[in-house]
Amino acid sequence: MDRPATGFELQVDNSRNLVTLLLQGDWVSAAVVPDFRTLQAQLNGAGAGTICLNCDQLGEWNTLLMSFLLKCASYCSEREIELDTSALPDNARRLLSIATSVPTHRRQQVANKAWWERLRSPTQALQGIIDDLRQSLAFFGDICIALGALITGKANTRFSDFRNFCYQSGPDAFAIISLTSILVGMILGYLGAVQLQQFGAGIYVADLVTIGLLREMGPLMTAIVMAGRTGAAYAAQLGTMQASEEIDAVRTLGVSPIEFLVIPRMLALILTMPLLTIYANLLGIVGGGIVAGGMGISLLQYANQANAAVDIAHIGIGLLKSVIFAVLIAIAGCRAGMQSGRNSAGVGKAATEAVVTALVYLIVADAAINILFQHLDI
Repeated sequence: MDRPATGFELQVDNSRNLVTLLLQGDWVSAAVVPDFRTLQAQLNGAGAGTICLNCDQLGEWNTLLMSFLLKCASYCSEREIELDTSALPDNARRLLSIATSVPTHRRQQVANKAWWERLRSPTQALQGIIDDLRQSLAFFGDICIALGALITGKANTRFSDFRNFCYQSGPDAFAIISLTSILVGMILGYLGAVQLQQFGAGIYVADLVTIGLLREMGPLMTAIVMAGRTGAAYAAQLGTMQASEEIDAVRTLGVSPIEFLVIPRMLALILTMPLLTIYANLLGIVGGGIVAGGMGISLLQYANQANAAVDIAHIGIGLLKSVIFAVLIAIAGCRAGMQSGRNSAGVGKAATEAVVTALVYLIVADAAINILFQHLDI
């Protein structure tokens, strides 16, 4: 007996608000399988509340049938129509159940409002700040848990990654740190020289440059450079991995992305930032010496005065700031990368967000540390 042609037939029962979808023939060739849009047009006109599948005349089938049924299930889900699949073959029913067990992710398009529009709703702006702070604290908590696992020897952190990131955030940054540090030292020297020469105290430009670099400008300028260089690089690297689903693959293997991807980057930055800060301080003092030489101060006088201004408290405060700044830059960069969108635009936005967030963190943290040490009289 010949099987009917591949296709479907709708049987509408208006009294029970029921539509029976009769599947016919062999669903194994893409050339003869009907287009779902044909069924959709007929269903739109039927206005059914329930669709019941009838497979009495169904022959052989493969994934073409499952693709057709999945589109039918999505259509019913969107319009809140009940789909009765009890008549399907057992294998097909189980496959359809697995395919529809997780709802399809639909990315919400959020309109980017201008800053003057956001000011019209202070409550929404405050809620956005609170949500961002909550997410940052949650990410920091995950990092603390990963650090605990690293200390106990249970973390999936590779030393080779840590070594590579140390090289990336350390020696590779010497050129830009050298340039900015010398110029910052010269700027501090010029600013101090203009005022100190009026009182005949030009020699004290060495104190201004040395203390200013050790306590403030050395760690802060180094952190700003590293936020724009390394923080953005971390965000772009992790954002690209997010777009290519590499982070999802790491999770699938049962490995924590925080332990495997974030911890090596953060530890590398924590190690290299104090060293870069010391390097920046030395070059900044040299830059101030160049200015002092133009004022008629000998190199020996400048060196003696700078040496007298050096204090262990100034050095300790600067190094403490550098460590805190390293943690903040790593958190801002890695968090932006881990939460990046899954396309090129999302990666670019993540890099921008990493730099902006890191700069805000740095300024707030620097002000808080200065106020704290002022009250402690340090």
